[in-house]
Amino acid sequence: MKNKFYITTPIYYVNARPHIGHAYTTIACDTIARRHRMLGDETLFLTGTDEHGQKIERAAQAAGKTPQEFTDEISAQFRSLWDRMGLSYDDFIRTTSPRHQQGVQALWRRIRDNGFIYKGTYTGQYCVFDELYVDAVGPGAPCPDCGRPTETVHEENYYFKLSAFQDQLIRLYTDQPDFIRPETRRNEVVAFVRGGLRDLSISRSTFSWGIPVPDDPKHIVYVWLDALANYITALGYGSNDESKFKRFWPADVHMIGKEIVRFHCVYWPAFLLAAGLPLPKGITAHGWLLFEESKMSKSRGNIVRAETIVEVLGADALRYFLLREVVFGQDGSFSFDALVQRYNSDLANGLGNLASRTLTMITRYFKGEVPYPSHSGQSKSDVAIIETAKKAIAEFGTLFDQYHFSRALESVWGLVAAVDKYIVENEPWALDEKKDESSRARLGTVLYTSAEALRIVTALAHPVMPDATAKIWAQLGLGDIGKFDASSLSWGQLHLGTKLGEVKAVFPRADKSAVERMQKMEEQSASQGASEISGQNASEGASGGPGKGAVDKTKALTTAATQAVSGKDASPDKASIAKPPATTLATAKSTPAPPEGKITIDDFAKVELRVAQVRTAERVKGADKLLRIEVDLGNEIRQLVAGIAEAYEPESLIGRKVVIVANLAPRKLRGLESNGMIVAASPEGGKPVLAGFLEDVPLGTRLK
Repeated sequence: MKNKFYITTPIYYVNARPHIGHAYTTIACDTIARRHRMLGDETLFLTGTDEHGQKIERAAQAAGKTPQEFTDEISAQFRSLWDRMGLSYDDFIRTTSPRHQQGVQALWRRIRDNGFIYKGTYTGQYCVFDELYVDAVGPGAPCPDCGRPTETVHEENYYFKLSAFQDQLIRLYTDQPDFIRPETRRNEVVAFVRGGLRDLSISRSTFSWGIPVPDDPKHIVYVWLDALANYITALGYGSNDESKFKRFWPADVHMIGKEIVRFHCVYWPAFLLAAGLPLPKGITAHGWLLFEESKMSKSRGNIVRAETIVEVLGADALRYFLLREVVFGQDGSFSFDALVQRYNSDLANGLGNLASRTLTMITRYFKGEVPYPSHSGQSKSDVAIIETAKKAIAEFGTLFDQYHFSRALESVWGLVAAVDKYIVENEPWALDEKKDESSRARLGTVLYTSAEALRIVTALAHPVMPDATAKIWAQLGLGDIGKFDASSLSWGQLHLGTKLGEVKAVFPRADKSAVERMQKMEEQSASQGASEISGQNASEGASGGPGKGAVDKTKALTTAATQAVSGKDASPDKASIAKPPATTLATAKSTPAPPEGKITIDDFAKVELRVAQVRTAERVKGADKLLRIEVDLGNEIRQLVAGIAEAYEPESLIGRKVVIVANLAPRKLRGLESNGMIVAASPEGGKPVLAGFLEDVPLGTRLK
């Protein structure tokens, strides 16, 4: 029987439409699920929406809709976006579905029958926004977590004996140190539990939008008990057919945002222990996405929609950026400029350029068939590529399994850069011009080696960029990449004589207009949503609470009382700090105008200065001051036309490292296209002097 693998996202709260934070979590889970499918595991990937609670009831009322109409609409937006992005989820659970209600009530009965639920009453302050009973005094007293006014509540509740599980939870964290990852989150949870646990309110009786408590329908189930149970109700727990539950539970990993570790790492294990059910194998909490160093939140108006990026650059660009740019588990910064820069450097000029040049040369020189390498032996450069590829295969698997996505991709792109350099140094175009037998054999070796390395890069990168890699795989003549068994990936599996498919560019280079288009789309979206944000801020509510006066201890954790920023939880927007004024994306990212004659750091950041090495240089016919130069950026070769012929002889430049402006729009000089500009000092009345370095600097390094 195949190994099973079960991964879950948090289910997303439907008080607002999906944004890039939700996409971040779901993309990470999708990538992991795809990797396990490639390895032959029987994989189940679950996502969904959390749709109950007073907050939803009030938001629906403000929108003039019934709660069911409201949740149907927002839940459909999540599912529609995931489908548009090509996410490979196997099931989508909704907490308003009959199967979920049946499972939640079965879980309640089991916990109750085991003696861990009792009835009590509560009088005190309640934070509607954070869904918490709080230690505050008097009507309207501020919530100690978010600062919003609280409401005075007096109601009958059912309570869960959370205090009974303190010692068991501590043993769990001690005996299984990887149960919570990363270690910083684990330490927070341990400190919270060691501080003492109080019993937890698990019902509400002052509103009706939720799942009725079994045998006492005037109460509804606390929204967090309701929501957390989705991980087992989606498997058929509590139904007449629990075969899927028996096969896939416990989950291998719950992927969550760091602000909801308490609910998943304290409450959820305690509920399961009380029910006598197995615990999940692990819970991984990622960090937040910051938009240009500010937390994303509806109230700030700086939410970035995934649709914007998908429309302009494609889903693969977003997937790669989030997993390559952000160290998983830590907070990461997002900006449109950084996205386009990473897209151009790693995808357009990196993988895309490697695929295009390698497959085009095979088409041109070998009629589109994978050539036979030379029988006369491998050169040192051939062996170096083979060893780099083997290292990438090993490192990628190890790092990926530890969810070190950025380092795993860095290893793969190290192979991309190595093959680009290998092609430049071996000059297959020059080998073709010689026309002799030995050169022809060497040409075949160089192109086979490059194509085989491309195949390995494509196979490793497929879980991260499924669409683009499927296209490259087909261009390699290998058919459907979905049928490839990644567990057997090794060097030398590219069959000689394989007929290539049609070669097409997969990552066209993006110019600065891409940033402008995305910014404009988000500004328009923020403007259209301003009234919606204002209305939600006025009406946001909550359901349930953590327990009898226990909230003062939640400050030991990164709790739900933080601004909603990530692709998060069973309720991504149950969490926000004091309400800032609504603003648009345009005003959120504005900066003071610089003094006359000065520029801002943002202006400087737009100029992409990179280290390059001169490969060829020659005079331009009919132009005394111009040289045509080819420079190596580490992952691509550029042609430049520079006005330095009076200062430098062409041959003196070969091998010299220079600084170029890499993102300058191309222009033609004397009929030659110049893709960049060499940086040089220009003394008054003197000859230009090229900028350089005293120390050795890797090609492609950006100057900052």
